[in-house]
Order: sequence, then structure tokens, then C-alpha cells
Amino acid sequence: SFCAGRTRPADTTMASPLDLQEQEQLDALKAFWKQYGNLITWALIAALAVFAGINGWRWWQRDQGVKAGAMLDQLDQAARAGDAQRAGAIFADLKDRYPRTVAAGQGALAAAQVQFERGQADAAKASLQWAAEHAPDDEYRSVARLRLAALLLQAKDYDAALKALDGATAPAFAALAADRRGDVLLAQGKAADARAAYRQAWQQMDPKLEYRQLVEAKLTALGASPAAAAASGAAAASAAGGGQ
Repeated sequence: SFCAGRTRPADTTMASPLDLQEQEQLDALKAFWKQYGNLITWALIAALAVFAGINGWRWWQRDQGVKAGAMLDQLDQAARAGDAQRAGAIFADLKDRYPRTVAAGQGALAAAQVQFERGQADAAKASLQWAAEHAPDDEYRSVARLRLAALLLQAKDYDAALKALDGATAPAFAALAADRRGDVLLAQGKAADARAAYRQAWQQMDPKLEYRQLVEAKLTALGASPAAAAASGAAAASAAGGGQ
């Protein structure tokens, strides 16, 4: 028929695959990618590399921690058995292989304890000195310095003991560091300085701690009883109030 033989005109109501605005956007995107595509690609690669590196570092840390923890268990067993030689040997290996782990700091303290108990004072000092300088945690470094100061005080190396205490900076151990400083200063014959250090320790300690009573006893022995000082202060305040 006539209708079947005629060519059907294009449907002008249908949208073209890309209208002019879309084509402009596509051209702009192509130009942008041509100019910045390599930069974006390399930036993405760098970001992925950093992500992979962080994950790798975390895995390495976990792996180091697990291995160091196993060695620490062996060290603790030797320490409980009173085997200073074995404990020292395990600690030497531990600090050489995994020096940045918390286990190494713990191992130093454990080794030093059994070494001191077995009369190996020099070995104990060396273990504590390592922890004071290399333990990754400030609390462990401070504990090591407190114990090292005690050994140095016992050896009458007062200047070295005070120097060790200077590095005991963890806030949780400030009161104990002040108390030990008082012990060193008193051993040096510096009673006034010792009283000041003990007073600082007493003021910083939690009143619920039994150790605070020992510090108070030291102050009382030096004629600076906190109770007497408080009573004197209260009497002075009362007298001043009554005079007004």
C-alpha cells in the first residue's frame, strides 16, 4: 500500500543521544581528565600505598607484641623461680629484638627485681637504666627511674639518684618521686630541702593511701608534722579573726 511504502519520517519528539549541554559537559570532563588525570591517578595510588603501609605497620606491631609477650612470659617464669641469670639473658634478648614494645619495659623491671634480690646490683642498675631511657611508656620510664634512684641512694651515689628522679615525669608518680627526692636530700644532710620535698609528697598523695602516713612520719621526725602545722594555722586564723 501507499502507507506501507512510504519512508517513515524521524520522530522529532525523541531526544538525541547527547544534547548540546551534555556534550559540553562531556567535553569539559575529557579536557579536565586529560589535564589532571595522571595527577589524580598518582594521588590515588599514593593514598592506597599509605593505607597499605598503615595496615602493614599495625600488623607488624601486633606481630612484634605477640612475640615479645611470649618472651616476657618466659622471663616472668624465670623471675618467679629466682633465676636471675636466665631472667637477665631473656631480657637481653628481648630488648635487642623488640626494644619498642611495652613488654620490653615490663621485662626490664622484672629482670631488675630478681637481679637485685640475688645480689646483682650492677645488673639491676643496668636493666633499670635501659628502661629509664628506652621504655616506650612514660609510666614505665618513671617507675624505672624511681627504682634506679633507690639503688643509687643505697650506693650513696646521691647526685646520680637526684638526676634519675629528674626524669620521673609521669604525673601519677609525682608524689613518690618527691618522697624519694626527700630521702636523697636527707641522706645528703640537707634537712630543710628534704622537709620541702616530703611536704610536697604529702600534699600530692591521696589521703586514703597508707603510704602517706609514712611520709607524715618523716615530716614529724624532721619537726614539720602536717597535723601540727594545720593546728598552728587554724589557731593563727582564729586569733586573727578574734582580733577583728
